[in-house]
Amino acid sequence: MSTNEKSGGIYYGWYIVALGALSLFFSGPGQTYSNSVFIDFYISDFGWERSLVSGIYSGATLSAGLLLFFVGNSIDRFGQRNVSLIVSILLAAACIWNSYVISPWMLFIGFFLIRFLGQGSMTLVPNTLIPQWFIMRRGRAFSFMMLGGFASSVLYPPLNAWLITEFGWEITWRILGVTILLIFVPLVYFFMRNKPEDIGLLPDNASNNTDIDSSDVRKKDISWTLREAARTRQFWLLLLCLGIPSMINTGLTFHLVSIVSSSGLGIGTAAFVLSLMAAVGFPVTMLAGFVLEKVKVHYIFALVFVGQFIFIIILYFTNSFAMAVIFGLMWGFTGGVERICISIVFPDYFGRKHIGSIKSIAATVTVGGSAFGPLPFGIAYDLFGGYQEILLISLVFPVIGVAACLLSPKPVKKTS
Repeated sequence: MSTNEKSGGIYYGWYIVALGALSLFFSGPGQTYSNSVFIDFYISDFGWERSLVSGIYSGATLSAGLLLFFVGNSIDRFGQRNVSLIVSILLAAACIWNSYVISPWMLFIGFFLIRFLGQGSMTLVPNTLIPQWFIMRRGRAFSFMMLGGFASSVLYPPLNAWLITEFGWEITWRILGVTILLIFVPLVYFFMRNKPEDIGLLPDNASNNTDIDSSDVRKKDISWTLREAARTRQFWLLLLCLGIPSMINTGLTFHLVSIVSSSGLGIGTAAFVLSLMAAVGFPVTMLAGFVLEKVKVHYIFALVFVGQFIFIIILYFTNSFAMAVIFGLMWGFTGGVERICISIVFPDYFGRKHIGSIKSIAATVTVGGSAFGPLPFGIAYDLFGGYQEILLISLVFPVIGVAACLLSPKPVKKTS
């Protein structure tokens, strides 16, 4: 009996998409939208300066990003299932560690662990897993997978705020860790598979699906090694395109409570903006995934930076709840397109065979970009008592991003 028959005729790749979505969801404790809710409580409870906490977060994030290459190599060698099991168990332990933080060095270790395991590894695994199962329908597969990321960014900020209010930030961290152990780890153990060939299938279910010709799949299934990819102009320009939104988004998210507070708004508004951003981004991502099966990805990616330029300007002038809502809507729309472009572009350009090592470099740049995001905003606040100056400086980066995207059409691999 075939795997399709056992699963009621549903291609097993769609179950893999569901697991990928859950991996993104449970990466939440390592994401900035989740951590941002804790920051002001650390500052209040321990009397630390905002620039100190920002610096610790940036340093820990950068250190975490430098190790993601080893995770990517491990994925290529041992498969996504084994790596996912180890990473998710360690992330749960990292959450427990964060509940006992009492000093800056403990905070550094805690930030390092959740950024390396959560933001880095828990997102790297599904972003290398989905390309193994889908080629022709990769756009829609990533769209559905992104549901987990959006659900995470919608749920975690208000959930963390409520849990901290009711039980304190220490208990909140323990609850986050236990949920990963009890829910996600067993699902990975029993259901995750590395690639369709392992269970007698082809990507996109091409062997059983009359809508997709297996020869078309093989024609598009062209893989580059990391060394070959690194010889192309597109590889380096795309890395730049990953680093810019990571830096800007992390800086804004990390300090969002403080940014909106400086405009006379409170933590509730910040949490609402984060949830609104995710809620708006969800349908945009769903649509963008289908569009990217028809339209060249570097053109759509360029539009992301146009949107980024616009929402930074909106935030600069935000001084009311209504303006905060407009900012959240634009930020969410831009983020929705951004996420799907970032997920698709590297497997689309460089194939699936060596995607672990290739995407690990991309993940390192993404995490590295996020490491540099919070610190300039924290320093600007301590120097100027606000964020207006740093927002104006940030406008330079989307302009660079547009140019880099337009100079990065899909490369053609030369065959001997």
